[in-house]
Amino acid sequence: MKNIIKLCLFSVALMVLAGSCQKKERPALGNYVKDKDPHFPLYPGGPLKFYTAFDGTSTDKLMNAVDSVRANFPSENPLVSVNGISGKAIQGDGTKAIKYPNANDFNTVTSCTISMWVSNNVNPNTEFLFSLTSKDYWHESAAFLLVEHATPTVCQLKFALQDHWVEYIDNFNKPLFDGNWHHLAFTYDETTSLVRVYFDGAEVATPGTSGNLGLGKLNLKTATNLVLGGWNKNANISGPTDSWISGFSGKIDQFRLYGKALTASEVLALYNSKL
Repeated sequence: MKNIIKLCLFSVALMVLAGSCQKKERPALGNYVKDKDPHFPLYPGGPLKFYTAFDGTSTDKLMNAVDSVRANFPSENPLVSVNGISGKAIQGDGTKAIKYPNANDFNTVTSCTISMWVSNNVNPNTEFLFSLTSKDYWHESAAFLLVEHATPTVCQLKFALQDHWVEYIDNFNKPLFDGNWHHLAFTYDETTSLVRVYFDGAEVATPGTSGNLGLGKLNLKTATNLVLGGWNKNANISGPTDSWISGFSGKIDQFRLYGKALTASEVLALYNSKL
């Protein structure tokens, strides 16, 4: 009789343990945001490598920032949800950022496009909008975007890819910080090594000859974490920790990473469709 009781107690303990070790359930893929871009249907292995619309309305902030290409959840999302250009967006606070374990298979691309919608008022700080981390570089970032010295009509804007920079020094003469929503896109074509910069669907001339990075095929194989709304330090990742480094204090929506250089008409279609 005692052996039977012991066996029953052991079985109950196993069931309790199994229940406590269950992984958090994720919704079926059909419940994730479906991309409306007619040019690039959303599927693993396609040209759209990473896409988050920030449209979730869950109390679980990780759900609200999930990538819809491979159901890639952030490991941390300290930012709040606000109204975006289309659906919801994230609101930066200048100190914290969203951290993803990776950007899916974006680290395999040899050409690329980085696209996003942003909205912010004037802020004189040096603010980083995103970072693709890598220990191959002194600042431990394979790609990033920063803005600084902003007024409602002009700012400095610096886009870096494999430590090659396109820099607008007080001459990005666009109303990026006027409080309205604006679309930014950066394309890199391995056949020409050229970066093209787009604001609200129209190409912005790159300063001097810095649009030619001379990289040929990109090599992002060592890239790891993706940080949105800041730089490495804002997501507690190794890299520079200087006091002047700030996360983005504005809003970001519809963040996309493509494994090809979009054409001017494709970028314009994203802008016109608010994608």
